[in-house]
Amino acid sequence: MDDKLQEDFISTVSHELRTPLTSIRGFSQTMLNSWDKLDDETKKKFLKIIEEQSNRLIHLVENILSVTKLQACNENFIIKEVNPVKIVDTVVTILSNQYKTRSFKVNVSKNLPTILADEDKFQQVMTNLIENAAKYSFENTEIKMDLSMVGDYVSVKVTDNGCEIDKKDYENIFKKFSRLDNPLTREVQGNGLGLYITKNLVEKMNGKISVNSENNITTFEVLFKVYNVENGGSQKCVR
Repeated sequence: MDDKLQEDFISTVSHELRTPLTSIRGFSQTMLNSWDKLDDETKKKFLKIIEEQSNRLIHLVENILSVTKLQACNENFIIKEVNPVKIVDTVVTILSNQYKTRSFKVNVSKNLPTILADEDKFQQVMTNLIENAAKYSFENTEIKMDLSMVGDYVSVKVTDNGCEIDKKDYENIFKKFSRLDNPLTREVQGNGLGLYITKNLVEKMNGKISVNSENNITTFEVLFKVYNVENGGSQKCVR
């Protein structure tokens, strides 16, 4: 990373950290200084805000660490046989409990083969994509996961019903700290690192990622090579 990029990165990170930290400090000080004057409902409200901002801070730090590791190539990718259906089902089970106003549907083609990937990183990719779909879709809509064969690849599509992404932003959304400006993204807190990390992880596992969005229907698709004996597992780190 050159000096200008590093300076911009540090500046943006500092700004992103400051917002939740300021909220946590402000509401903590208010509660400490005015505890006897606050009713129970207000205390619960303030504590909820502190909890939400703490989670936001943790998520941001985790993403920054992921970005740092990706750029420095400080972690190994254990490329091996992975069952994509099992991973997607696990992620959907976890997220369906968090996003109760969304329904989740998984469609799997018959005799779908396993893929060549790092199991933990593939789960991180699917978590990012499916959670994004849940966060940025309209209330009481369906999130669809379609797993099928496309040539020599297994395709996993994640489709949601929310504000569409303009074609001119297809590349921008995968850049660091990029966030679209629409009514849904303004309501949802984020730091613009999730899709950047996702794209890097997919490509380091020799996969492909793309997006298509129109008529308020957005689909992210990832492609991973089919596992076979000839291309069997190995451990590697790709810059």
